[in-house]
Amino acid sequence: MKFTLQAQDPLSKARAGELVTDHGVIQTPIFMPVGTAGTVKAVHQRELKEDIKAQIILGNTYHLYLRPGLNTLEQAGGLHKFNGWDGPILTDSGGYQVYSLTEVRKIKEEGVTFRSHVDGSKHLFTPENVMDIQRIIGADIIMAFDECTPYPCEYNYAKRSIEMTHRWLKRCCDRFDNTEPKYGYSQTLFPIVQGSVYKDLRVRSAEVIASFEREGNAIGGLSVGEPAEEMYAMTEVVCDILPKEKPRYLMGVGTPVNILENIALGIDMFDCVMPTRNARNGMLFTKDGIINIKNEKWKNDFSPIEADSDLFADKVYTKAYLRHLIHSGEMLGAQVATLHNLHFYLWLVGEARNKIISGEFYDWKNKMVTRLGTRL
Repeated sequence: MKFTLQAQDPLSKARAGELVTDHGVIQTPIFMPVGTAGTVKAVHQRELKEDIKAQIILGNTYHLYLRPGLNTLEQAGGLHKFNGWDGPILTDSGGYQVYSLTEVRKIKEEGVTFRSHVDGSKHLFTPENVMDIQRIIGADIIMAFDECTPYPCEYNYAKRSIEMTHRWLKRCCDRFDNTEPKYGYSQTLFPIVQGSVYKDLRVRSAEVIASFEREGNAIGGLSVGEPAEEMYAMTEVVCDILPKEKPRYLMGVGTPVNILENIALGIDMFDCVMPTRNARNGMLFTKDGIINIKNEKWKNDFSPIEADSDLFADKVYTKAYLRHLIHSGEMLGAQVATLHNLHFYLWLVGEARNKIISGEFYDWKNKMVTRLGTRL
């Protein structure tokens, strides 16, 4: 993997770059649609590529390990061959999913034992076998196995947690460096900065993560319910420490406003289930603000979903029709709303990139943040 910085905004820490993987080039800042179980819900791969213009998508180690299972993925030749997506893929290590299974998991130095949400069977994730699993899945970028602490989190727990996450990272790196990719293309390992909302722990974790000198770095644990101001404060602290010449990935974030504010702090990569999950519930993100398409006010609004969009679904379907589909529980409603939201997110980061390159990002960001948070 190769990362090149191409432009820096003069009034903020926003940057534009290019990330080269064996499955294609990613222009940053970038938003990565989440395909937890090997699919971005309600979207064909052709639509992802041609309509949404996604440059990289996510898979999830925990879910793919349980279903379809490693045997099927390995026989298929990895996730790219299995799901028909020929662009770059990133896999989350499963640490977040295991953390969220609070009732059915136990965390020890060795790793995490948990019960499957599918059939209740018992499993063990260790730093070593999570590297092996992600080798089999075959993502271009794989994540270190960490513990994602909840919010709120006591200081001493957060401190013990980052210390274990750093020990786990050493084990992840040793296993990764002593194994080879399975399918003839290279893979890259990103470590994850943790530390809850405690500045000294974030500083310590960022320094340790930077010392491993991997090809990119991630920031975790900042999309678990903390106020946005805390997220921005921790992101700024960490970005000041992580090396500038390597990509920075803020995991699980967030709203369009969150994304623009974090781009201004120096983040290059984002993912979040929000555009797809909220779409299925009728929430649309637009250039003028947020639409709840279920509301009565859209019942007889026969204007296009977003008239100046270059997405076919935005121009062909009306707000009234989409409201009808969502209210009726029609599958097409979820598909159209998902297409719209993902297309909008990719448009937003693409426009941010253009403004960084032209030197206009800071003023544009401030104007957009006011508009994007408005409820229409």
